[in-house]
Amino acid sequence: MSYERPNIQAMHGYSSGEQPDSTDVIKLNTNENPYPPGPAVVAALAGLRAESLRRYPPPTALALRRALASLHAVDPDNVIVTNGGDELLRLLLATFVAPEEAVATASPSYSLYDVLAAAHGCRMLHYPLNADWSLPRELAARLNADKVKLCFVVNPHAPSGTLVPAASLQALATDFHGVLVIDEAYVDFVDPELQHDCLPLVRQRDNVLTLRTLSKGYSLAGLRMAYGIGPRGLIDPIQYKTKDSYNTDYIAQQLALAAVGDQPYARSTWQRVRQSRAELRTALAARGLPSPPSQSNFLLASVPARWSAEALYEGLKAAGVLVRYFKQPGLQDKLRISVGTPEENQRLLRSLDALLH
Repeated sequence: MSYERPNIQAMHGYSSGEQPDSTDVIKLNTNENPYPPGPAVVAALAGLRAESLRRYPPPTALALRRALASLHAVDPDNVIVTNGGDELLRLLLATFVAPEEAVATASPSYSLYDVLAAAHGCRMLHYPLNADWSLPRELAARLNADKVKLCFVVNPHAPSGTLVPAASLQALATDFHGVLVIDEAYVDFVDPELQHDCLPLVRQRDNVLTLRTLSKGYSLAGLRMAYGIGPRGLIDPIQYKTKDSYNTDYIAQQLALAAVGDQPYARSTWQRVRQSRAELRTALAARGLPSPPSQSNFLLASVPARWSAEALYEGLKAAGVLVRYFKQPGLQDKLRISVGTPEENQRLLRSLDALLH
C-alpha cells in the first residue's frame, strides 16, 4: 500500500548528474566551477569555532544579505538567502501558486521546475523556444491566456547557454500578469562587454524576482547557498511566512560572506572560464561538434547524424570523462559539456579524438 499523495506517486523525481567517488574522473557534467573557492573562504573555514554551533544561526542571514545588497546596489530587504537555488524555487511555488494553478517555462529548460511543480500539485505548461533558443513570440499573451501565475526563465539559458537580452525580459515582465522569475544561476559568466543587467527590472517592476547562486560563480556548490533579489512584495512573504525559520546554517553563512567579500578572486575565475569557454567552443567546432554562443560555464554541442550523442557520452564515460546527455526530444543529438580547467578540456578533446577517429 502506498501512502503517497496521488500527485507524488505519479511524478518522476529529478535526475541529477553523476557524482563519482573516483578522483581519476573528469567531471564536466554538472556545471561546477572548475576552480576552488578563494583564500578568503579557506581562511574563514579555518577560523570557525566549534562553540558557535551551539546557537541557532541568524534566521535571515542579515550580515550576508547586507553584503549582497551592497554588491548589487539594493536594500537588504530586497534580498533573501536560501539553502541553494532549489529551495528558493520551491518557496516561490509555495508562496505564489496554489495547487492546480498554472506555472510555466520556455522549453527545453531546467527539469527541476517540472519536478517541483508536480510535487506542489501545480499544472506545468511548456512553451517551445524558437530554433535559435530565443523566447517564443507573444509569450506574455499566451501566459496570460492560460492564466499562468508564475513563469520561470533561466537566463543564461540552460542547457544552451544562450542569453536573452534584458530588454526582452523587460517587455515580458511588463505584459505578463503573473510573477516572472529570472533564474540567473550562470549570470556571473556573461561577457562583461555585453553589459547585461536585469536588476533594473527588480527595481522598476513589482512582479520580477531574480535568482542567484554561489554554487557556480563562487565555487561553492557543496555549500548550498543562493539568494533572490526582488521587490518587498515578493520577498517579504517568503522571508517571514513560508521560509523555514533557520533555513541556512551558521557555517554556510560565514563562508558565503567570505566568498562574496572576495570579489577579485571570484571575478578572476569567471574570466578564466570565459577564456576556456571560447577556446573549447572553437576546438569542438573543429571536430564537427558546433555549439550556440554560450554565456554560461558550459556548451551544448550538437552531434552530427553520422555519430550518436548517446554513444559519445558512453564512450567518454568509459574514458573517465563525464558530460551530460539528455534523452529527451530536442536534445537527443546533443551533449552538454561543462567548461573545465585547460588540462581537463584537453583530456576531453583527446578522448573525443579517439572516439571520433
